[in-house]
Amino acid sequence: MKHYIFLFIILSIFSSCSARETNSKLIKEPESIRIPSKLILGCENINDYWYLIDNKKVALVVNQTSIFSNKIHIVDSFARQNIQIKKIFAPEHGFRGTADAGASISNQIDTKTGIPIISLYGSKVKPSKEDLAGIEVVVFDIQDVGARFYTYISTMYYVMQACAENKIKIVILDRPNPNGYYVDGPVLDIKYKSFVGKLPIPIVHGCTIGELAHMINEEGWLGADLKCELTVSSCKNYMHRMQYSLPINPSPNLRTDRAIMLYPSLCMFEATEVSVARGTDFPFEAIGSPFALKSKTDYSFMPKSRPGATSPPFKDKICYGYNLRLDEFTEDVSYGTINLSYLIRMYNAFGENKLKFFHTDGFFEKLAGNDELKEQIIQGLSEKEIKATWQEELSMYKEMRKKYLLYPDFE
Repeated sequence: MKHYIFLFIILSIFSSCSARETNSKLIKEPESIRIPSKLILGCENINDYWYLIDNKKVALVVNQTSIFSNKIHIVDSFARQNIQIKKIFAPEHGFRGTADAGASISNQIDTKTGIPIISLYGSKVKPSKEDLAGIEVVVFDIQDVGARFYTYISTMYYVMQACAENKIKIVILDRPNPNGYYVDGPVLDIKYKSFVGKLPIPIVHGCTIGELAHMINEEGWLGADLKCELTVSSCKNYMHRMQYSLPINPSPNLRTDRAIMLYPSLCMFEATEVSVARGTDFPFEAIGSPFALKSKTDYSFMPKSRPGATSPPFKDKICYGYNLRLDEFTEDVSYGTINLSYLIRMYNAFGENKLKFFHTDGFFEKLAGNDELKEQIIQGLSEKEIKATWQEELSMYKEMRKKYLLYPDFE
């Protein structure tokens, strides 16, 4: 009977492949390379992991992105196959992915299945021994966007650590990285580690969550000689040069391919007096501030309260800045680089208000991963000069990264 179930799921997946063909393309595709026509997600490679969860007590780490190609949520699919789902763990933004960034999430019950939902964002970030009591295997299936400060990978880190401590198997169902076609940014100085940066990796790490999980496990980053019993169900027909268009928003304010590409360059503005246009129809596609000089900018917007940004920075205030939806601002982003010109340009647009630009709570240093970038911008260094200071550690990371790649690289 189980084989018929597998066949039904696989047929459902392939029936939607034609729709997914438009979701992927290759960055700077050589004429000799053919775009794969059937991208198969890790959750869809059932034979890679089904034997680990069948007739087992399972906990899932999932959110709204945990869907098959046919848009069926993994919780619903597993429940139909009588998988014993005992608990759901939810990351930042919650199980349904609607909560504001940084909003504390409380424990709940899934109204559709009756399964308890335990939040891993708020009062706790790591499953406790009691949370995992009786659990035989944990399945992690969440879409990442490839940036160090995107907190889903911190959640994965803590779940892996908890599994290692409690000797519980963990299965990572891999997904493409929409920013997986380059590596850039300063490598985190570990003294600035936080929930927005747990690992000594660059801002754009160039790994899928499966590759990153192997790296965490094998590099000893779980601490205390811990290593979890890890299985990664890989994607099929994926390569790092592929630009992947997400079928569902990974968080409330990343709504377009452009926003996801701009995110690694813009997230550090969250630790400044600059809005990334939360509370508008185009979050992470514009930047502006009430403290910027209108004469030094060419665009303005006014954030308003709305779902996913109920209290956005500078709510109901005019923000002067730049519209990054214009090609002149985004033409370099798709070719694989963190664009520091946005930070430098906005800093200079503050004029005599420059002392107000950076927050003084140390959050910028946590996002940047060091205390150098802030000072380099204040000192007036160029983008080229700043990036030159990253290169030695970045090269070492790139060399280490090669050991954990599951897919053809972009180089």
